[in-house]
Amino acid sequence: MDHAHNLGTPVAPQQIDHPWLAAPERYEAAGAHYRRCGRSGLDLPVLSLGLWQHFGGDTPMNRQRDILRTAFDLGITQFDLANNYGVPYGSAETNFGVHFAHDFRPYRDELVITTKAGYDMWPGPYGQGGGGRKYVLNSLDQSLTRMGLDYVDIFYSHRFDPTTPVEETILALDQAVRSGKALYAGISSYDVEQTREAVRIAREIRLPLVVHQPIYNMLNRGIENGLTDVCEELGLGLAVFSPLAQGLLTNKYLGEERIPEGSRMRQQRFLTPDVLTDDRLAHLRALAALAAERGQSLAQMALAWLLRDPRITTVLVGASSVAQIRDSVGAIGTWNFSDEELAIIDEHTKAASLV
Repeated sequence: MDHAHNLGTPVAPQQIDHPWLAAPERYEAAGAHYRRCGRSGLDLPVLSLGLWQHFGGDTPMNRQRDILRTAFDLGITQFDLANNYGVPYGSAETNFGVHFAHDFRPYRDELVITTKAGYDMWPGPYGQGGGGRKYVLNSLDQSLTRMGLDYVDIFYSHRFDPTTPVEETILALDQAVRSGKALYAGISSYDVEQTREAVRIAREIRLPLVVHQPIYNMLNRGIENGLTDVCEELGLGLAVFSPLAQGLLTNKYLGEERIPEGSRMRQQRFLTPDVLTDDRLAHLRALAALAAERGQSLAQMALAWLLRDPRITTVLVGASSVAQIRDSVGAIGTWNFSDEELAIIDEHTKAASLV
């Protein structure tokens, strides 16, 4: 599918105020908790900030700025992007480049900045996505230009491309690392066998392929059918995305107004009203009741449930406000669950599963 129409120049950012200094106590903050990424030498924060939503041309720059600053002040050192993030495509990277230049350049060595290539980005046969060498390496150059960076810390193949030999994709990631434009490589949304093959090739050429980024949440537990075990076996870290199932695992849809104004479901962005059946709603309310017994919001419990597994290196959280980042950080250190609590969660999440 051609999304060239999404590639217009992002709205000019509003003027940003005077230079900013990060909180001196950021590594003593509640969010400053780190895990080793597989068998690599890289540590990642247990919560990372994903810039998929709310960082494009449709979100005020001051709001973006406040979210990024708050995250870093709380010890969240990884910002996760991709070439196609933002509305229009690429605008999240462009806007992040503005914030980086104004706020974060002095802290570059404290940050893990990631990007990805895999989906359609520009007109013509070379911009339609996939895993081809030309697309992957051209996309990385474009991303670095948009963000004003010399390199990213992790460069991902965003999706497996069945029309391109996986060896070509892995060799393109290797070129990105050897050129100094990336420090590490990663893969996203590869299945078990695709992951095994990618790692086999990477090891042959000594590419530091260190992390897999799959979808994982209480309502989509697909990686439990082998992928988690394979990543552990192969020494890959796991950076999981969509931890709140696009907002279903929050209290947003549990109030009197079943589909709130401004919600993704109301806008039918990645969620449609048919997902919120009476039966699923009942299970979500039972989960929210359990979270309340634990002294948490449903979102906090959903994040803690993911982090109870030490093989999950980091959970990528989105945020539309500073309050949302602070709420997410409240989940850190609360990942002890009783057997009874886990049984209740299993009962309701499997009954309400989205897959």
